[in-house]
Amino acid sequence: MKCIIIGLGSFGSSLADKLIQGGHEVIGVDINLSKIEAMKENLTHAICLDSSDPHAITHLPLQDTDVVIVCIGEDEGANILSTALMKKMKVKRLISRAVSALHETVLEAMGVDEIVHPEEETAERWARKLDYDGIVNSYNLTSQYSIVEAKVPARYVGKTLLETQFPKNYNVVILTTIRMAEEKNFLGISKKVKRVQEVATSDTILHKDDILVIYGHVKDIEKMLDRKN
Repeated sequence: MKCIIIGLGSFGSSLADKLIQGGHEVIGVDINLSKIEAMKENLTHAICLDSSDPHAITHLPLQDTDVVIVCIGEDEGANILSTALMKKMKVKRLISRAVSALHETVLEAMGVDEIVHPEEETAERWARKLDYDGIVNSYNLTSQYSIVEAKVPARYVGKTLLETQFPKNYNVVILTTIRMAEEKNFLGISKKVKRVQEVATSDTILHKDDILVIYGHVKDIEKMLDRKN
């Protein structure tokens, strides 16, 4: 996949790194030359230009790009103008970052269908993680439904999924399980890594320290993980 990331601040540069690690072609764009210099070795291409300038963006390979992600966060005006220009250029797929409710409203009014809220989404995941000791991570699909990674509650260790009756008792689905393993990095230091197991079946046995990947309504998942239930 070929991506253009506009705005190489903390979010944009982190996203670029992850996409590059995933084998994607990433063009990084920023008006700040120092940010371009800091990232140029990691990116497929690094371009210093003003993405809110209609003339400047004509130098970008927009029509040959699969997705354009506007990650500008510190300047909402520049974000909105850059997003508007991307809409005008009819890029194949456009994702834009919103940093406030008003900002999101403006993007929605412009017809931007994919809006990312990195600070809010991270805060929500951490709030849920702190609320429930067993939660490792969570991904909101809608305001009501989520996919959650959670440690196997002690009362279910050694049981099969058939024995737990999760769908019947809590109206949730276990998609798979994750097992932690140790491996050494290039410095020889041991670290724990996630090993995703096969698709869960009724015969899947839950082991101590396994992580469940659960799909369902947020309240049903919380009820399932509540130690009092």
